[in-house]
Amino acid sequence: MLNRKEFLKQVTFTTGAVIAGPSMLRAAEEYLDVQQLTILHTNDTHSRLDPFPMDGGRNQGLGGITARSSIIKRIRQEEEHVLLFDAGDIFQGTPYFNIYKGEPEIKAMTAMQYDACTIGNHDFDAGMENLATQLDRHANFPMLVCNYDFTGTPMEYKTQPYRIFKKGKLKIGVFGASIEGRGLIPDNLFGGTKYLDPVQHSNETAYKLKRNESCDMIICLSHLGYKYSDDKVSDEILAKESEYIDLIIGGHTHTFLNAPVKVKNKKGNDVIINQVGWAGIILGRMDFEFTKFSGKKLIKSDNISVSKKTNE
Repeated sequence: MLNRKEFLKQVTFTTGAVIAGPSMLRAAEEYLDVQQLTILHTNDTHSRLDPFPMDGGRNQGLGGITARSSIIKRIRQEEEHVLLFDAGDIFQGTPYFNIYKGEPEIKAMTAMQYDACTIGNHDFDAGMENLATQLDRHANFPMLVCNYDFTGTPMEYKTQPYRIFKKGKLKIGVFGASIEGRGLIPDNLFGGTKYLDPVQHSNETAYKLKRNESCDMIICLSHLGYKYSDDKVSDEILAKESEYIDLIIGGHTHTFLNAPVKVKNKKGNDVIINQVGWAGIILGRMDFEFTKFSGKKLIKSDNISVSKKTNE
């Protein structure tokens, strides 16, 4: 049986490329050098550490960090390159937050080995000093946001605009963008945070990741909301006004998308948007394939229902 390199050599010579054989061989190898990446994501988990109770409700038995952790572990065992993200509103919604102020939520994300998250409006609910403390003490993942200026606040130096992840030969640039806090977050909690134009700063960050850092894929973790009936900045608007963003993982509006949505950007290229509701009852999964000549493409997506049955 021919091995891979011998097969490629045979193809090269039988197509009449005897003279240019070595270069043709390298080109063929590069063309067939497929890289795969699996992206898992949550949003608006809202302190839902336990499954919904078995009370006859619509979501009974769904969610919970134990089931989510088991699913994530299984996928990591099956796939070589996996990234796990959250799009904000980690806090608020159950007594866990009222009592422990976010400590168990951040510890759970650390245990599940989240790669990054962005910040949601409810993550301010116990104040910036509390959020900074929880991140300092319990997070081993970065909180990304490019359009909040925390200078002079307890959150100064606690976030980053972006992070680059290397998976195999791939460089994946990831940044965060979040919603206007004024009118949504009480002034005593939002404090001296300066809100910056999310479209402008997202585009500037994406440009840097593409042009300066040569990233193969650029992902925005967004807590802007999927879309609105007015002209409020949303994931849909950001996608349309962007040039270098490939994927927007969204939150805030608790939107359950049956499948990722494609929106054309200013260059006429597709931007993929996905959001998986709230409370951690769905784990989003998207599988991408990268080749040098055909670029990147979404080859598969799945909304995984998080429940004890999912793991059986």
